[in-house]
Amino acid sequence: MAVNAQERWRAALGAVLGLLFTALVCRWMVGSGGVGLWLVAPMGASAVLMFALPASPLAQPWAVVGGNTVSALVGIACVRWIDDPALAGGLAVALAIVLMFALRCLHPPGGAMALIAVLSHATQFHFAWFPSFVNSGLLVVAGIVYNTATGRRYPHVQVVARPGGKVLGASAQRFNSVDLDAVLARYNQVLDISRDDLEALLQETEMESYRRRLGELRCGNIMSRQLITVEFGSSLQDAWSLMRQHRIKALPVVDRADRVVGIVTMADFMRHADVDMHDGIASQLRKLIRRTTSLYSDKPEVVGQIMTRQVRVASEDRHVVDLVPLFSEDGHHHIPIIGENNRLVGMITQSDFVRALYRAVETPA
Repeated sequence: MAVNAQERWRAALGAVLGLLFTALVCRWMVGSGGVGLWLVAPMGASAVLMFALPASPLAQPWAVVGGNTVSALVGIACVRWIDDPALAGGLAVALAIVLMFALRCLHPPGGAMALIAVLSHATQFHFAWFPSFVNSGLLVVAGIVYNTATGRRYPHVQVVARPGGKVLGASAQRFNSVDLDAVLARYNQVLDISRDDLEALLQETEMESYRRRLGELRCGNIMSRQLITVEFGSSLQDAWSLMRQHRIKALPVVDRADRVVGIVTMADFMRHADVDMHDGIASQLRKLIRRTTSLYSDKPEVVGQIMTRQVRVASEDRHVVDLVPLFSEDGHHHIPIIGENNRLVGMITQSDFVRALYRAVETPA
């Protein structure tokens, strides 16, 4: 298992303390003059699950107590009804598995508990109470105290599945709960991990993959470097012609030092043309962008009069993953990229961003 030395020693110490506590209490209950079993071997296997795999469904309190006790009862019944110990042992383990499945308390040491009941020729049902039930109950108490004290959830509260959980936005998620359920149904085997924990691990793995692949990608790697720009005093007609000629929807507005002072988009043209209030979009746009020949004009004439002044920019060494909220939640379509001295060096559009995401998802690492 891929765990560090600290976790290994934590599990080993827990098993020592848990079994020691169980053994001392049960031996005290029997008394110094008592005879018979006061600690049974399956508790060792239960301790491994409880302290080394506290998140396992097979190690939860009901699995430990219910699985061991039910299996002990099955073993006793087989001893009383079947004379041949070989047949009784095999049948006891098989029936114990069936009952543990039915009662949802599957616990591997339960098979050993059923077998030890047969091999020790336990004919009294009291064996299911002591040592089986009492041993299991005390071990569970020790497990709750120790695992909680060492930072492990026990009993392990299952993670609630989050349908549509976000991985770079809900639309980027590669699978959902329905997909996982379908695969598990086809797999049709018991897993030593809960279904919800498995889903959480798969989602976290996918997110880590996105972080690793996109985390190495910077704006300078995906931006468009062939820039079409205008200045504050550029005419609306020139700006509109550039947008039509190059089939783009936005133009950065720069000063003489190539620093971004604004951005003009098709939406800016539409807004100032009052297309929502008049019929004939084409005529309204022509009226807006047509140069005024007289000395006085009651409409905008240059880009600086209609541009958006508040512009979100990003540096070329910024990680691409940082732009996710700008595109997915803030509604940005174009982000100017700046370099040294805040000069414009490139532009990232939604298309550039989607292309980068696609390559990060599809290209093998």
